[in-house]
Amino acid sequence: MSKKSDSRLPGFYKLSVDERREMLKKHFGLENDVMEKLVNGLEVEKADLMVENVVGIFGLPLGLAPNFLLDGEPVVVPMAVEEPSVVAACAHVAKLLGGSGGMTTQASASLMTGQVQILDYPETVDLEQLVRENQARLVSEANRFCPGLYRRGGGCQKVSVHRLDPLPPDHPHYVADEVRMGVLHFTIDCLDAMGANAVNTVVEGVAPLVEELTQGRVLLRILSNLSDQRLAKARFEIPVEHLNMPGVSGSEVAAGVVAAYRFAAIDPYRAATHNKGIMNGIDAVAIATGNDWRALESGVHAFAARAGRYSSLSRYALGQNGKTLIGEIELPLAVGTVGGSTQFHPSVVVARQLMGEMAASSERLARVMAAVGLAQNFAAIKALATEGIQKGHMRLHARQIALAVGAKESEVKELIEIMRAENNFQPGFATVKLAEIRGKALKKTSVA
Repeated sequence: MSKKSDSRLPGFYKLSVDERREMLKKHFGLENDVMEKLVNGLEVEKADLMVENVVGIFGLPLGLAPNFLLDGEPVVVPMAVEEPSVVAACAHVAKLLGGSGGMTTQASASLMTGQVQILDYPETVDLEQLVRENQARLVSEANRFCPGLYRRGGGCQKVSVHRLDPLPPDHPHYVADEVRMGVLHFTIDCLDAMGANAVNTVVEGVAPLVEELTQGRVLLRILSNLSDQRLAKARFEIPVEHLNMPGVSGSEVAAGVVAAYRFAAIDPYRAATHNKGIMNGIDAVAIATGNDWRALESGVHAFAARAGRYSSLSRYALGQNGKTLIGEIELPLAVGTVGGSTQFHPSVVVARQLMGEMAASSERLARVMAAVGLAQNFAAIKALATEGIQKGHMRLHARQIALAVGAKESEVKELIEIMRAENNFQPGFATVKLAEIRGKALKKTSVA
C-alpha cells in the first residue's frame, strides 16, 4: 500500500494540512499532480456529465484514518465526512487494537439479487416446480444479458422462488384484497462491480421468458439492495488490561461495552443510534471510494431487522473467562471497485491509491469497510460507557464553534484553548470569550 508498507503516520493529527500532504507525498511516493487531485479533484465539466442540472461542486472534508491492521496487512483508510470525531475515533481504535493483532476480516462472494414480480398468472401454475424444471434455461437466458460478467466467471448462478408472507391485519400496509403475486429471485455474481446496472439489465432481459413460462404478466424488474448474500465480517479480541483508563479498570470498561451492546440488541430505539454510528464510518469510506452509500444504508438497516425486530449489527462479549473483550460485526456491503465514479472521480482514484491492494477488489474493500464500521462503533460505545461521548465530541467540535462565532484564524487557537480549559463549548460562551480576546488585543495595540 505504501513504499514503507506501514499504516502508521506518527503525529499526523498534530500537523497542518500542508504538512500532512507533504508527509503523504513521502510516505506513498505520490507526485504533485496526484496530490493536487485531493484538493481540486472534480472539475465542473466532469460533474456536469455525472448528474443533471449542475451548477457547482459541493465539497466534503477528506480525512485519513491511519493505524489499521487487517489480517496482518496495514491499511490507511480515506474517509469523506463532515462530522467531527469520526476520523479521530477510527484512528484511535485502530491504534488501540493494533497492539493485540488488529482485526480479522472476511467477505463472501459478490452475489446480488434481482427481483422479477409476476402478476395475473394462472392458479394452476406451480412456480416452484416451474423453476425447477426450467432452471438451466432461465440461468442461460439471464447470462445472455451479462456476457462480460459470465465470461469472467460471474453472472447468474441460480433462480429461485421468493416466498411472500402475508401481512397481518394489524400491519399498517395490510389490505384485505391483497393482489396475488409471485416473485423470482435471480442470484448474480457481480465480481468487482457493485452490480446495480448489471442486475437490472438481466432481470429486464429475462422478463419475456418469465412471462412465457408462467403465462403471467411481469411488472417490476429490479435489483434488491438487501444484499444478504454479500456479507462482510470483522472481528477483534483485545486483552481487557489494554482498556485501562484513569480511574476505570479495563475489566470495568469491557463490562460497560458489553452492557451497552445488550441495550442495542434488545431495544430498537437504541439500536437505531447504535447502528447509525457504525454507518458513520462505513458511509465515509463509501463516499471516499466512490460507492453508493444510500444503497449501503438501505441494505444494512433492512438486514438489521431481518429477524422481525430491528437490532444491533455488532456484538460484544467477554472471552477467556473475562480476560479479553471480543467485538464482531456482520453486515451486507455491496461495494464496487469498477464502474461508476470509482474510476471517474479524480479524488476517488487517489483515495483508492492510498489504500493500495485493499481497494483492488470488491471483496477487500468490503472487508475494510466492515472493520471501519466496527472500529467506529467500538469507539462510540466505549466512550458512552465511560466518559460520555459528548465530551470527546465537543472537544473536537471546538474549532467549528470558534469559526461559527466569527473567530479569525489568528484567534481560533486561543479561543479553543479557553473552551477546552473551561469545558464549555456553548456558542454563547465562545462569543463572550472571543470578545474578551479582542478586547485584550485592542489594549495591547493601544499601549503600543
